[in-house]
Amino acid sequence: MAYSYEPHSFEEFEVGQVFESPGRTMTETDVVMYASISSDWNELHANEQFARERDFGERIVHGPMTFVQAIGMLMRIGVLERTAYAFLGMNAMDLPNPVFIGDTISLEVEVAEKRVLESRDDVGLVVFDTTVTTQDETVVFQGDMKFFVVKRSES
Repeated sequence: MAYSYEPHSFEEFEVGQVFESPGRTMTETDVVMYASISSDWNELHANEQFARERDFGERIVHGPMTFVQAIGMLMRIGVLERTAYAFLGMNAMDLPNPVFIGDTISLEVEVAEKRVLESRDDVGLVVFDTTVTTQDETVVFQGDMKFFVVKRSES
């Protein structure tokens, strides 16, 4: 499967289209950098001894970091390169399972909705149903990401 796609204007997206990202292995450095930037040094992420004694038996990646990786992977595949006007949020986001340091995650997005906006003629709304899985197909993130996407210029 090809993982690099051409940028898509609003008109080029179709409900039901599916795009996939390449995988990315989550590292110790990723966790430390995220903790540093976010100031989230929760011991489940930063203290090996503490984490060993908890449910997961080892340190886990921050849940919000999993979300941030999902956004990054969507951008990496290229369909929103220079066409994403604004990330508008999500109606739902679930983190049903943890990501462990050393897990390789990848993203699949499906165009769930595409809507012309009466109030805007420069952008349209595109909603992506988004799923991130680990190397063994464990779902670690699901949600609906909403974007304003630039329309083709009619010059």
